[in-house]
Amino acid sequence: MNRSGRLSVAVLGAGLIGIDLAAKAVRSDVLANPLVVARATDTPGLRQAKAMGLATATEGIHSLLTADEPVDVVFDATNAMAHAEHAALLAASGTVLIDLTPSRVGHMVVPAVNGAEAAGRRDMSMVSCGGQASIPLLHAITRRHRVDHVEVVTTAASPSVGRGTRLNLDEYVATTQDAVRDFTGVKDVKAILNVSPARPPAMFRVAMSLLGEGLARESVEAAVEEAACRVREYAAGFEVSACVAEGDRAFVAVQVTAGGDRVPRYAGNLDIINSAALRVAELHAADRVRSAAIPTERS
Repeated sequence: MNRSGRLSVAVLGAGLIGIDLAAKAVRSDVLANPLVVARATDTPGLRQAKAMGLATATEGIHSLLTADEPVDVVFDATNAMAHAEHAALLAASGTVLIDLTPSRVGHMVVPAVNGAEAAGRRDMSMVSCGGQASIPLLHAITRRHRVDHVEVVTTAASPSVGRGTRLNLDEYVATTQDAVRDFTGVKDVKAILNVSPARPPAMFRVAMSLLGEGLARESVEAAVEEAACRVREYAAGFEVSACVAEGDRAFVAVQVTAGGDRVPRYAGNLDIINSAALRVAELHAADRVRSAAIPTERS
């Protein structure tokens, strides 16, 4: 931690996700103003970061490797192919990595489900925006009901899907499917991503279709609302737009509205994964504070 008692932070990547995440981190009570790191000297993202009064660097991961002191937390907002290399290069530094790419390298964390596992982990995966929106609800439903099949269809507006995400469409689908399987125990899972070119831009939506047994409306609705309340603790724009269940079928849909930092309201895909990543960093910071306050045997 720095002299103010806050964790030092870097955002690796100055695209749509990285700049919105930096803006969110600035408001945190436990994270220091982030260093924004890119690989080019003059990009729109870096210009925005400088306008926010943030420090910037332009040598990518090497800017962190050559720093005088290791950064406490690095948010990786680059792409899935690069994250494994970043994790290996930073391994000796003790830096905590929070991965916003669908690399599936680190430990998967969805704050509303297993946020407590942020303590003690060095490399954490935020799965995907569709995963962050769907898994809390699917996890809650499958704890109460037998579910044999899940389909998750994510729709995001084209302007909210940056170059990194477009490079990782296959990884996005595979990682989302793997995460749904891991968090629910359901083996038959299908994930679909729609990048909508509609004008005006489509709001970020995730639709979940389930097949199982005894999917009673009252029980499914209760599970969904309980999970949605937990998500809204860190992503206020998260709303359940549909919840229908009867017999062996259920359908749940959510919409996420962005909070208006550096992205438009329709870009709830960016908002929810960034809000989840920020929550994980703050949970890690809280654990660091608790650990520092525990006296050792010598003291």
